[in-house]
Amino acid sequence: MGVKDQGIDVSRQRYQVIPRVLIFITHKDDVLLLKGAPTKQIWPNLYNGVGGHVERDESVLDAARREIAEEVGLEHVDNLRLRGIVNIATDDINTGIMMFVYTASSPTREVRGSSEGTLEWINPAYLPAENCVADLPELIPRVLAMKDDDPPFFARYWYDEHDTLQMAFSTP
Repeated sequence: MGVKDQGIDVSRQRYQVIPRVLIFITHKDDVLLLKGAPTKQIWPNLYNGVGGHVERDESVLDAARREIAEEVGLEHVDNLRLRGIVNIATDDINTGIMMFVYTASSPTREVRGSSEGTLEWINPAYLPAENCVADLPELIPRVLAMKDDDPPFFARYWYDEHDTLQMAFSTP
């Protein structure tokens, strides 16, 4: 089968997604969050996990590893696991976001920041919800409570008529 057999030409008007990874790295009882730089295009001054876009020449797992190295400076984390897949509807009827959510643990608290923002270790019990990306107060407890052998969750996010994020989760 060649590249033309993938059916891209006949699928151009179908719903398509931009792949992203989101990683929550823990050390003991804390989770590492990135407070977005004030100059960031999306989520400036808000806490989020680390992550970003999946590049054309990498798997989603490789993208998670690359983002950890780029944004955190960690070349190695333990227990990097896929925890969920979220389909995010946008205001573009033909394009959305497909987010692959991971967890990992770090053997150290020593991290190196980047131009993306400031890294902070935060106890999830004291998550500053008013300064977070909208889904974090629900997403972080969900993924951190997962056991190693739990299957990934599946979710969809969309925005209502008031531009408020709505979330629906399901499990296999």
